[in-house]
This record gives sequence, C-alpha cells and structure tokens, in this order.
Amino acid sequence: MPKTILLIGTFDTKGTEFVYVRDLILGRGRRALTMDAGVAGEPGFTPDIGAAQVAEAGGSALEALRQSGDRGPALDVMTRGAIKIATQLQAEGKCDGVLGLGGSGGTAIATAVMRELPVGLPKVMVSTLASGDTRPYVGVKDITMMYSVVDIAGLNRLSRRILANAAGAVCGMAEQTMPEAEDKPLVSATMFGVTTPCVTAVRERLEQAGYEVLVFHTTGAGGQAMEGLIEAGFIAGVADVTTTEWCDELVGGVLSAGPHRLEAAGRVGLPQVVSCGALDMVNFWAMDTVPEKFKGRLFHRHNDNVTLMRTRPEECAELGRLIASKLNQARGPVSLFLPLQGVSAIDKEGQSFYSPEADAALFESLRQNVRPPVELIELNLHINDPEFAAAMADKLLGMLKN
Repeated sequence: MPKTILLIGTFDTKGTEFVYVRDLILGRGRRALTMDAGVAGEPGFTPDIGAAQVAEAGGSALEALRQSGDRGPALDVMTRGAIKIATQLQAEGKCDGVLGLGGSGGTAIATAVMRELPVGLPKVMVSTLASGDTRPYVGVKDITMMYSVVDIAGLNRLSRRILANAAGAVCGMAEQTMPEAEDKPLVSATMFGVTTPCVTAVRERLEQAGYEVLVFHTTGAGGQAMEGLIEAGFIAGVADVTTTEWCDELVGGVLSAGPHRLEAAGRVGLPQVVSCGALDMVNFWAMDTVPEKFKGRLFHRHNDNVTLMRTRPEECAELGRLIASKLNQARGPVSLFLPLQGVSAIDKEGQSFYSPEADAALFESLRQNVRPPVELIELNLHINDPEFAAAMADKLLGMLKN
C-alpha cells in the first residue's frame, strides 16, 4: 500500500506550488492528500480536503469567516478544523507523513497540526519563518523546518529546488523502516553539560539493569519534551538529575521550561529520583544579550553564544521552596538527593561558581520545605562523583522493582 502524505497550506492563490509538490509526491509512487486551510480565496485546483470542509470541522462556515474579514479568528477556526481532520486521518491509518508550505499563517496552521500528531510521524514544514525563532512552531515535537529562502508565492528556479527537496525528505521519512530492536522499559533522565558525568553514570547503570534511558537536555524545550512523554504514558521512571530550568523560570533566563516543570511525574505517580543539578546557573545567550539589570553579577562564559550567571543565596532559597512545592504534590515515590559538595562541574572548590553560601541556602530551603511523600537523602558528595550517581540509580531501580 503506497504511503500517504498530507499536504497542508493556505491555497489562496493559484496554488501552483502545491500542485508542483503534489505531483512530485505522486511521481515518487506515494499518495498525496491536499488540505486547503485558507480563507481568502479559491485555489486554482480542487484540493482533496477543501477549505469549507476544514472550516466546518473547526465549528464555522467558510462564507461566514470570509464575510467577517477578521483574519485572526478565522485562522483559529481553520486551525481547529485542520487538527481535527488530520488527527482523524492519522488514527485511521490514512496519513503516513505531513508536509506544510506557508508564510506566517500557513506555518501557524500546519505546525499546529503537526504538534498534535504522534512523535515519529514524519513532519516537514517549508516556511518563510524557519530562519528565526522556531520554538513557537516546533514546540516539543519532531518537526523538521526548512527555510523557503523565497516566499511561498509561485514557482521559480530556487523554489522548485527547495520544494523538491522537501517532497523528497518527507517521502523518504515515510518509507524509513526501523531495525528490529527489543522494547525495554523507558526511563527519562535530565542532563546539562555540567552534570554529564553524573547522568552518564546513571544511564549506564540503568541500562545494565535492562532499562532504556532517554536523556533530555534541559534547555527548556528538553524539560517540556520529557514532561510531555511522561503525560503520554511512555515513561516508567524518572532520574531528574538536572532541574536547572527552574533557575531560568525564576530569575528570567532564556532556557525556562515554564511553571509546570516537575509536575508530570508526580501527577501520574511515577517513581522518581530528583536532584539539584545546575541550580547554580541562569542561562543567557552571548554576553551582550544579558539584561542590564543583571550588571555586576557573577558570570561564566560557557562559549561565544552561551553566558551563565551564578544564582545568589536568596534565589537559591526560593528555588528550594519552588522545587519542594512541586515534589510535595507527587502521588508516587520520590527521593530528593542533595549533593552537599556542589551541584555542577563549575560549583566546586577552585571553580568559578563555587559558593558554599548559595548552596547552603538551597539545601536548607529544601530541608525546610519538603514534606512526605518526599524522601530526603543528603550525601557529602559532589553531584558528579561516581558514588552519587550510583546512589541515585540504585534508589530508582529499587522503586521500579516494587
């Protein structure tokens, strides 16, 4: 059975780009389903799923949207309709990949659809916005964004090549087969560069015990991705070594995972071991991007594009209160590990972020604020000491076996 690619866009003009891509997909022996999510005009070809059908699925009539003249609410309706139709097609086995083409409106609609589809389903978005901040469009899903270079407005020498590449990419993804592998229970772990030795040792110990470990880089999107997979039921246990995203959420850095970080595992009752990895740092981009209000703080240049700022004792105390408040709500077993000799590779004697005062404020706040069911385990070790990693891994293994 040929694979089916869903082609999404706002076909408000002649739609020559979409016809071109559709024919490329068909020429590769795949099926193509075209979905028109535009409201401004009639396309120059007949889509498989017309704008009227999308509008109806979104709860309105297409003509009413056109008469209103208000593009924002119209796009909301078309987005809801496109999501409803696409998710139904995928559930019925009638969608093996999605390809979107668009400017701001088309990108917003197509990527909203993609974010509702399962991880692993091929998703390619050719967009005029792909060279900027793509986080609002990608979210925490496996969406491939390709910069269109020129506008999605007709065909030319450049656009034909770029669109052909996109069609080839999504068709190739859809045909990709996975080698046979044993399905093992999944455990998630969180890591930053400054906690890599700990997480690597935890991962190796868990893998030796028969688990597959998904390591998430705690860059905001990483924490959100992990929380989403926990909610979706993929994860059996959590080794949340690196909770640094709370620093950015509290102080105003660039890698926040939002105010709901550390909630998912507790809400679904998963066993979890948690620590204070990289709670000594707030993240910014290059030094010249650091807000003026932080002038005079202690900084560490991680590289040309990343600048770290040391958290102060009062901030560490508040971090302890926030983290404790999240863990206290857990419905499953939780062990919180305190590495009393330092929370990151640069938080130890002789390193730039070594601050016994700040760490003491963090640890004391956690001691004062955690409540059952949280088990507090204090170890006179650095977070990257092998013994610390072994203790965390062994505690989680014991939880998973019970």
